[in-house]
Amino acid sequence: MPKVLISDKLSEAAISIFEEAGVDVDFKPGLPKEELLEIIKNYDGLAIRSATKVTADVLEAAPNLKVVGRAGIGVDNVDIPAATQAGVIVMNTPFGNAVTTAEHAISMMLSLTRQIPHAHMSTVAGKWEKSKFMGTEITGKKLGIIGCGNIGAIVADRARGLKMKVMGYDPFLTPERAKDLGIEKLELDELLAQADFITLHTPLTDATRNIISADALNKTKKGVRIVNCARGGLIDELALAASLTTGHVAGAALDVFEVEPAKENVLFDLPNVVATPHLGASTTEAQEKVALQVAEQMADYLMNGAVTNALNMASVSAEDAPVLKPYMELGGLLGRFLGQVNMDDLISVEIEFDGKAAGLNQAPIVASTLAGLLGPIMDSVNMVNASAVASANGIAVATTSHDRRCDYETKLRVGVTFKDGARSIAGTLVGGNKPRMIEVQDISVESDFPENLLYVRNYDKPGFIGALGSLFGKLGLNIATFHLGRKQAGGEAVALVEVDGEVTSEILQEVQNMEQVVRADLLRFAPNPDRAA
Repeated sequence: MPKVLISDKLSEAAISIFEEAGVDVDFKPGLPKEELLEIIKNYDGLAIRSATKVTADVLEAAPNLKVVGRAGIGVDNVDIPAATQAGVIVMNTPFGNAVTTAEHAISMMLSLTRQIPHAHMSTVAGKWEKSKFMGTEITGKKLGIIGCGNIGAIVADRARGLKMKVMGYDPFLTPERAKDLGIEKLELDELLAQADFITLHTPLTDATRNIISADALNKTKKGVRIVNCARGGLIDELALAASLTTGHVAGAALDVFEVEPAKENVLFDLPNVVATPHLGASTTEAQEKVALQVAEQMADYLMNGAVTNALNMASVSAEDAPVLKPYMELGGLLGRFLGQVNMDDLISVEIEFDGKAAGLNQAPIVASTLAGLLGPIMDSVNMVNASAVASANGIAVATTSHDRRCDYETKLRVGVTFKDGARSIAGTLVGGNKPRMIEVQDISVESDFPENLLYVRNYDKPGFIGALGSLFGKLGLNIATFHLGRKQAGGEAVALVEVDGEVTSEILQEVQNMEQVVRADLLRFAPNPDRAA
């Protein structure tokens, strides 16, 4: 009989689900790490919330562990690469907290505009300062939502019910989806300039870190109010404090902070700030939902082998896994390449299978490719839910198979169409299991997927390579590998440059400013263990 340890506080209903499924369960919340390390070897599954830290040493001490289930969305407390290496599936419950978090954002907005927390403290202190707490109506005001995924969509629905005018910025929000949600789709600068209230509902990525920066705040209208119940790090807290002090930003309501637990913060002493201790998911209903969901998912896996909402594994049978694994890795890398290159209003994705790839089980490869494509932008996208996320965002996904001879024994090609055009990339497996790109934008160019890759589109003119090399030399940036391809002499060309060290936004801009360059993007991939070896 499989055995599961619940090491954090979960609803007792979760225990019943495990037991009814035939899983032996121990409920031991609040275990010291030393005791967890001592007993974890006895369990097949570990059910957690945010308190238990599933680190590499915990996984090393758990030779029988098969699955970790996180009751909630965030998995910052789980070392996913270490879990993957150990063959442990990591599951979460990405949608159980959506309504609760959306409601908290609306509550924070109302608390801010009517100064409810401050008025309460004044009143219970016996001051009765009625004239001091003049509020603002939200009816008819413009709400700008940054991030229009599952939670942002619920916020939009609630805000429209409150008679607000809702605008949205999200690179993956299609016009059709925006219409369905009743959202006016805008570019970020347009939203910043028009919004009376701004609420953030986007994951924290390289692209979204400090999305509300000093520069962004300068683009907002005077008197804007800002709400963040998404992720700490989306807002430059020092810049926000300065704007709140001058009065350019009328107020801010924050549930998340760059450093948590937030015992001290530059924003806490400001009179126009409402703060809560990361309560977005803290309702009885939400905690019950995620506890039941994680128990159902783990029990289904342990008893039946079904995999749901896994962050590090697709739905693959034991027989197919050895064959499909390198193709899934290739698809994920090709998708990640495209996902890191800006493509607003993504419309469709087509994945082509050539040669040996044509005869494979396509579903896990498609899922892995979509996860790579959508992961850099969207929150909680994994190989299990990637297709559903694409569908929910109006992105059409198609596959084609060509059982034919091609230049390579096997080939995978990923093409995307979006509002302003189309992009494509193709790859193969070298030696049967090593991913390698072989074509970008229909231009033949070969490269592996290094940790830092500069992708440059340029015109094939004399002197470009020398000029690029000279620029890197001036900037002290070392070129590790350099791959070139072109359609024809003097025409469009591609350069794939692996670099050592950090490529800053300033360096990237200098490359972009070169006369022959059409565009330049810095792409990041996971470190290649074979290269390191």
